[in-house]
Amino acid sequence: MRECTMEQNKEKCNCTYEPCSRKGICCECLRYHWRAGELPACFFPDDVERTYDHSLQRFIETYQKRGRR
Repeated sequence: MRECTMEQNKEKCNCTYEPCSRKGICCECLRYHWRAGELPACFFPDDVERTYDHSLQRFIETYQKRGRR
């Protein structure tokens, strides 16, 4: 199993929730959001991510309207 490259992950992370303890630790972030019925910030365009609506419904709506970017 590969080691987490936390600093590299942080460089690419578009999460705007600053006190997040999982930033850069993608496996923990995915697990946390999936348990809440959500997807992490990196699944969303920046303008949608800033709404903090990371629901599966918002993901589907966003990509039905915009397509893949």
